[in-house]
Amino acid sequence: MTSFDTSPQLNVWRALLALAVVFVMLATTGWTALRHQRHPAPLQASLSAWEHGRIAGHRLPDPQSAPARLARFFASLTEGQRASLARRYPLAVGNMNGAPVELRYLANRIALGQARQVEVKRVHDKRLTAAGQHQAGRRMNRLDALMHPGRKILAFNPSGGGRVAEVFGDLRAAQRVSVVVPGVDTDLLTFQRTQRKYSAPVGMAESLYAAERDAAPGTRTAVIAWADYTAPSGLGMDAATAMRAEDGAVRLEALVRALPGRAPVSLFCHSYGSVVCGVAAPALPERVSDIAVAGSPGMRVEKASQLRTGARVWAMRDADDWIQDVPYLELGGLGHGADPVATGFGARVLSAREAKGHAGYFEPGTDSLRNFAEIGVGAYRAVSCAGGNDMCRADLSGTTAIGRA
Repeated sequence: MTSFDTSPQLNVWRALLALAVVFVMLATTGWTALRHQRHPAPLQASLSAWEHGRIAGHRLPDPQSAPARLARFFASLTEGQRASLARRYPLAVGNMNGAPVELRYLANRIALGQARQVEVKRVHDKRLTAAGQHQAGRRMNRLDALMHPGRKILAFNPSGGGRVAEVFGDLRAAQRVSVVVPGVDTDLLTFQRTQRKYSAPVGMAESLYAAERDAAPGTRTAVIAWADYTAPSGLGMDAATAMRAEDGAVRLEALVRALPGRAPVSLFCHSYGSVVCGVAAPALPERVSDIAVAGSPGMRVEKASQLRTGARVWAMRDADDWIQDVPYLELGGLGHGADPVATGFGARVLSAREAKGHAGYFEPGTDSLRNFAEIGVGAYRAVSCAGGNDMCRADLSGTTAIGRA
């Protein structure tokens, strides 16, 4: 009797059935992210004003110019002229790759203050529903928090759900730079949380920054909480496709290319953020030394070699992470490809022992955070592999953290 259990046809039908189930589940949640996006008017208005502006009688350069050209432009100005541009075009300067990071911090502080004033008016706008006024109050409180002294906001866009990037450490002096790339439901309101602190970008980045300093006290590090892309909202259709990831990948590449100095850069990509990193990988500059994914639904490829990157590719997944139950395939644009922790994928699989499910990879005291920190400081020989073996450390050089004994 012929068995059909392993026939290619049956496997294809099983895959299609699995995707169909996911499709129905996601479709019933609504096409949420796409429906709620709005045109980023404030940033576009600031960029348009910049394009028509002048300084010392000269036209300002194209804001989309290469970061190196914009860096040369800002270097040619006096401190007073740079500050004047930040005040006149805060959103344009605050989001301009190539502008000095300290000037971007200043510009974004001004832009945050302006956005706060908009929300103050909305809180008292009787034309809004009570829910609308409450939402305005929440946004106002979040903007207040981002304006606290000492915070270094590298990017800010108030439109739609809002986009933010924040720096921990001295970005210009860093010997190692880490970028945390979060997943779905990331916006202005979820950028930082009091409850479940380490599931939000700020908590993730703060935790990683502290762990890196513990791992290598002599290494100057900087960590960026990068929520500067429009992430999918909930488990809707956007989360099952690469549309948001493709836009995010362009923005991630631009960020990395504009970072000051030549320090190696490590990307730490969580959940849908790993889709962003996978799409971005082929275009990332050589200074990106490591791409580490956690709780990944896939990276839009079947094997790590198809990422076409010289960076080391690392992957981890907690045993209790629900993401392991998604179909790891891609058909008709749905799904994100193979499982990065699968043996055949080819990533270096790390231990995630004691991680707290899908959202707990940056919790202090976990193997997942310790492994991220060792990668972030370049101490590759100190990472712990999944399964207690040393497979993830195979063929690694004798690299150790800068300044580490």
